[in-house]
Amino acid sequence: MEIQKQYDGKTASKDDKPADNTLLNPTEDLDEARELVASDEARRIAAAIAASGLDKKAAGVEVIDVTGKVDYAELLVLMTGRSDRHVHAIAKGVQEDLKREHGIAPLSVEGLSAAQWVLLDFNDVVVHVFQQDTRTFYDIEGLWIDAQRVSVPHPPPRDEARAAAKDE
Repeated sequence: MEIQKQYDGKTASKDDKPADNTLLNPTEDLDEARELVASDEARRIAAAIAASGLDKKAAGVEVIDVTGKVDYAELLVLMTGRSDRHVHAIAKGVQEDLKREHGIAPLSVEGLSAAQWVLLDFNDVVVHVFQQDTRTFYDIEGLWIDAQRVSVPHPPPRDEARAAAKDE
């Protein structure tokens, strides 16, 4: 596999020298990518998704930062439902909450009819809603064992938050 990098609009391979006569160092480039973190906007969306999932009683909510490791997302949000109906309700609830509260709709939704594993693509944030057996089988967390985890805020349930807001 040939490693290439852009220098001043020209493509260079690992054997070429850029204009400043330094050699390309693929390991250094990977180290730089590892230091990247998800954007504030992606983190805000992921937090809203996690809160929505928790509000729908999703279990095992986890946010994984894959910035610089893949080109299709910055964050993955994983969560589990107890049954196909629960997975379906979580996925639909996340869609509705994000649309209503943040004006964001997913670019794509896959697996909603079977509800074993539903994927919601919010561009920089990809959501996986699983049934437990499916989550265990595919082990997405294991695939990204070296990726940084983002803490998931555990807000009070919406009904309590709304009641508190009305009291103020």
